[in-house]
Amino acid sequence: MTFKTLAAAGCAAAISVSAAGVAVAQAPAPAQTNVPQVIHGPPIAGLCVVSVDAAILNSAVGKNANMRLQQIAQQVQAELSGEQAAIENDDKQLSAQRATLDQNTFEQRAAALQVRANALQRKAELRRRELEATQQKVRQRLGQEVEPLLQQVYQSKQCSVLLDGSVVFANPAMDVTGQLVTSLNAKVTQFPIERERLDQAAPAAPAAARK
Repeated sequence: MTFKTLAAAGCAAAISVSAAGVAVAQAPAPAQTNVPQVIHGPPIAGLCVVSVDAAILNSAVGKNANMRLQQIAQQVQAELSGEQAAIENDDKQLSAQRATLDQNTFEQRAAALQVRANALQRKAELRRRELEATQQKVRQRLGQEVEPLLQQVYQSKQCSVLLDGSVVFANPAMDVTGQLVTSLNAKVTQFPIERERLDQAAPAAPAAARK
């Protein structure tokens, strides 16, 4: 590796945008095996439980949103990995040519490579923030879709209390998660998702405002 060109370890760390980490909701813990079947007491009138995260993950719109977010993350990964590979290839070529180049030429080329590596690190950080902003926007949209349906399910089941996500055990007769999934599937199955762009310049202020 030439000069201090690339700072490759830091560059690679910035580029590692993992599609596996993309999710619109937290997946429920996997079911444990060899656990005795739970015997429930009678359902409590007016008390309902729901897992909004599980409802979203199991709905068509949640699955499609997760798939689209993973596609976007993979596109970002490919973009950054391609640029990194090009820089590393040029770095290897420069290292091979070092013996035939005068010191000034070598240092100029090494400095140019360092500029490209620094720019790539900044881009990787920008893409990371864009992915986070995209996920947040998707979560907000899903929340907007779910909220009125949750109210409808609450009223249709004549619930007096609705608990979300913090219940360890509950009689299935009190669980309205399945109804929420059904209602969500009937309402929406997908919506357009594009990566948020944080590098676009803000529009210029009107002339009158600059005076």
